[in-house]
Amino acid sequence: MSFLLPKLTCKREVDQAIKTVAEKVLVLRFGRDDDSVCLQLDDILAKTAHDLSKMAVIYLVDVNNVPVYTQYFDISYIPSTVFFFNGQHMKVDYGSPDHTKFVGSFKTKQDFIDLIEVIYRGAMRGKLIVRSPIDPNNIPKYDLLYQGI
Repeated sequence: MSFLLPKLTCKREVDQAIKTVAEKVLVLRFGRDDDSVCLQLDDILAKTAHDLSKMAVIYLVDVNNVPVYTQYFDISYIPSTVFFFNGQHMKVDYGSPDHTKFVGSFKTKQDFIDLIEVIYRGAMRGKLIVRSPIDPNNIPKYDLLYQGI
């Protein structure tokens, strides 16, 4: 399903998307096209892209093509999904130590739709961090690599 979504292939394209997407949530999925979990996430993103077209723009980014952003967002697990609104990085409290990105795939399309709605509404009110509407049981668990440093 990754062929249904637009791809950003270099740092310049990612920068351009962050600067130019206005009044919508920018969704950047960092991962690889041949990874099975990425393909599962891409399927959910592709199926919801049309429904969310008034609130969000979704792009796929290959972690090998933009090492600057891979390092900047500390993407050690793929897929990782990062959100922006009007050029501002949106953080989400998932009940985990990392608020900068969603790691893994969403369990259902509705989880992703609910998350985008919450981010959009929060961003429209000027918030930079919002609380995740996703059931904590549906959020993948992982350990931070830099924990205890």
